[in-house]
Amino acid sequence: MRKLKLQVVITIDGFIAGPNGEMDWMVGDWDDKLKDYIREITEPVDCIVLGRKLAQEFIPHWTAAFNNPAGAEEGSKKMVETPKIVFSKTQTKSEWENTVIENGDLVEEITKLKKQNGGDIIVYGGASFVSALIKHGLIDELHLLINPTAIGNGMPIFRELDNTQSFNLIHAIPFECGIVVLYYKPKRS
Repeated sequence: MRKLKLQVVITIDGFIAGPNGEMDWMVGDWDDKLKDYIREITEPVDCIVLGRKLAQEFIPHWTAAFNNPAGAEEGSKKMVETPKIVFSKTQTKSEWENTVIENGDLVEEITKLKKQNGGDIIVYGGASFVSALIKHGLIDELHLLINPTAIGNGMPIFRELDNTQSFNLIHAIPFECGIVVLYYKPKRS
């Protein structure tokens, strides 16, 4: 069965964006060891799943980065060439290349996707989408990139929980840029 991985940048007080989606608090100058870590977890990925709101910024950003004549941003080739599935309750047709829209039941569709042959699947957000995936126990690995920043208010990814979920810490790695990666797997019975 394919794994669904979450890779998300998060504040030390638990937000992935400010109240209005602000992301100006993120540490952007990643050191080489952190970049190597990200390459390692994304290498086996052959599918990206996103919520509609994040897709509207994520896909154009990486497409522009890849097409930049001054030199493609690191990782942009992987982001552009990997097939994407955007989950939406309102959008029915994809406006992006290499992307399909999924309007079906989230739990049912992610479960079907995980049972298909292929490599790992990765999700980057947004907050409501990731929160729903966590609530339904669909994420197999959580790679939380903790930024040395607190913003006091914003968009959490654990807000939809209606029961306690426990996780096993696989490793915690501090990086020179100030980010600490916490890698968890859910405890499952």
